[in-house]
Amino acid sequence: MRKASVRLPVFSLVVAFLLSACSSPRQINQIDFGVWAADKELWDEAIFRWQRALLDDPDSVAAHNNLAVAYEKKGLWEEAKREYEIALQLAPENRWIKANYKSFQANLESMDKDKKDKEETGKKDEKN
Repeated sequence: MRKASVRLPVFSLVVAFLLSACSSPRQINQIDFGVWAADKELWDEAIFRWQRALLDDPDSVAAHNNLAVAYEKKGLWEEAKREYEIALQLAPENRWIKANYKSFQANLESMDKDKKDKEETGKKDEKN
């Protein structure tokens, strides 16, 4: 049985630096601290930092995108979807966010397929 793996988009956290150029110094510090925490796989800390960044700037594309990645990594699919959609609303032409969202959707489809396969295998086992 194949277990669906959640792929962290390689470029997802790098985008924080690219998108934070117009942000306040305090917000950049929160975003940078979140990136540092994510690099150490301290996802709860990263989420906390990016949520703090959003308190300073609710329209921070970097914070929404990075939160989406963190939520995805933790298996919080609804939260990840919400954050990706907000990031895409704020920056619809951003190729990094579009790529991250596409990867997210592929992960969901893969998990749905694995779940259906598992259910079908269970039904076959019950018949035997």
